[in-house]
Amino acid sequence: MDRVLSGFVRALRSAGAEASTAETIDAARAVALVGYADRASLKASLGVSLAKSQGEKLLHDKIFDLYFSPPAEAPERADAAKPPPEPGGLGEDGSSGEAGEANEPGMPGQSAGGGAQNRPMGQGQGSEADIQALLDLAAQPPDSLAMRLALAKAAQAAGVDDIRFASQTAYLTRRMLEALGIAPLEARLLQKLGQTDEASQAEAEALMAARDALQRQARALVEQRFGIFGQSATDNFMNEVAVHRPIGRMSPPDIDRMQVAVARMARRLAARHSRRQRIRLRGQLDFRRTLRANAGHDGVPVSLHYKHRRRDKPRIVVVCDVSGSVAPYVRFLLLFLYALHGEVTDLRTFAFSDRLKDVAKALENLPFDQAMELILHDLGSGSTDCGQALVDLQEHHWDAIDRQTTVLVLSDGRNNHGDPRLDIFAELAERSKRLVWLCPEPPARWGTGDSCMLQYRPHCTHVSHCASAVDLERAIDEALAAYG
Repeated sequence: MDRVLSGFVRALRSAGAEASTAETIDAARAVALVGYADRASLKASLGVSLAKSQGEKLLHDKIFDLYFSPPAEAPERADAAKPPPEPGGLGEDGSSGEAGEANEPGMPGQSAGGGAQNRPMGQGQGSEADIQALLDLAAQPPDSLAMRLALAKAAQAAGVDDIRFASQTAYLTRRMLEALGIAPLEARLLQKLGQTDEASQAEAEALMAARDALQRQARALVEQRFGIFGQSATDNFMNEVAVHRPIGRMSPPDIDRMQVAVARMARRLAARHSRRQRIRLRGQLDFRRTLRANAGHDGVPVSLHYKHRRRDKPRIVVVCDVSGSVAPYVRFLLLFLYALHGEVTDLRTFAFSDRLKDVAKALENLPFDQAMELILHDLGSGSTDCGQALVDLQEHHWDAIDRQTTVLVLSDGRNNHGDPRLDIFAELAERSKRLVWLCPEPPARWGTGDSCMLQYRPHCTHVSHCASAVDLERAIDEALAAYG
């Protein structure tokens, strides 16, 4: 597989796409058929081979446009649609990058005595031929083959594809310039700047213009590679920080990041649960059935038979508090429920402040912002009344709960000194498979003021402080695992 395609697959994986080895092989076969010359055909072929969903298709198109476009903002030319050649990779005619380098004029390091690129970075004064080669390279159009090849080689030498943070841009730009052999040109520039005659000043201006042109092109490539390889790593790092941050202390940027992180959590939960179910549904090997079935094969177990045990189908009912006392947490809690509706098959969702209402349809059928606005408009203006919410659940939605149901309560348990209706709550605990309460307040505040947490806790299967997204993911995972 050529380096251009392997680099593209690596870029997709860095962005979060799950490009498998088999899919990569299919992509290589597609590239062998369509080539790199036709950009539209290449994009379509790679999209069919590597993207498995609409989300991954959108991600593929974004990374493709970044990866197969010239880094500099220059007019599109016919060769701009082709991938930048890399050493050992394919050139424009399918030949290797090394062959193209040998025949391309204007490249630094082409003098008979070996050039700046054949020496360690930043060492040596270089010959006149080396400096002239850099001047010639700087005069090339940004999308020319000579410029693209030189930048690709310098980027590989500087390790630009390993960029992870935007703060590395200046450092890697400098390393690219050193890889291009900029040291002799800069030494000559310093020499000429110290001279006052007209010829020296004119040469200094030409040298400075060449250095600045090469620096702009190098920086543009580094910024492009950051968009390909580094931006996703940075986003993943910031998302990881956000999911561990206490929910009540999240800033607006954190909330925006949570939409991506929470959706990923929900997919991970669904995949983990389905994998558990596939493993467990297979059961234990049934030796008697296996031997009987393979008697015609002299007892060789060609086909295996298993003992299957009945497994309960997971059913989850979520009761979410959206009153003013949990205002800092409401958006996040609803966001998590919104993501779960796309991944968990049998999920009923109710929200309450003073009254309880089924909000599953809103979460399933509307965009998140609209669903949240509708739910808060209908329910978010009242004061907390857990007792009345339990009454509404019993009177209108009691049939949603049976011995196969795990009930998750997301609330701080503050009841404005009303009747907590412990009788209904105790019946709910007896009626369900598990009753789990996730409280955003720390345990030190349970039972203080109008908190009823200490009264509800004895009836719960499990009670925990839900301080972050990770805590909520863990609770949902445990709920699903209970059906194993």
